[in-house]
Amino acid sequence: MSEFTIKALTPETFDDFAALVERNKGMFASCWCTKFHPDCAEKGQSAEGNRSLKQRLVADGPRARGAGLRRGPGRRLGRVRIPEELPSIQHRKEYVATAERLPDYRVTCILVERGLRGHGLAAIALRGAVELIAQAGGGLVEGYPHDTGGIRKKNSSFLYNGTRAMYEREGFTYDRP
Repeated sequence: MSEFTIKALTPETFDDFAALVERNKGMFASCWCTKFHPDCAEKGQSAEGNRSLKQRLVADGPRARGAGLRRGPGRRLGRVRIPEELPSIQHRKEYVATAERLPDYRVTCILVERGLRGHGLAAIALRGAVELIAQAGGGLVEGYPHDTGGIRKKNSSFLYNGTRAMYEREGFTYDRP
């Protein structure tokens, strides 16, 4: 991992993040990593509005809302979304009712540059994000990987948060779907 650096998403690193998102067409439905925020596009916001929302959240947030992966001094290759809260998480009622403890951090999305997928960069990004969380004081980290049921061939564009197997290799334990 020494050839890679992980940087927290801050106002100073936002332009690198924005360039990565733009190269990947705004990510999923131009969400700009705001999908579970109440002001996201699904509630009438445009892609540009989501970009502005994300920039505002990064400027306002006291804790990292993401981390970026780069190789050497080159451009950003990937990113990890780490929100503190998800006010619009899917199935929130069931989620809260079955949680033993709410997490301090959540890994909700991992984006790796389209042409670089399948080379282990998501695991490096996840590991780096966990290290940034530890440097910030740590806490319970929850992830939402896809359980592929052992099927090795999946379209990587649909694995926007990595696989359960990857998380388990990185030391996460399975709790519930």
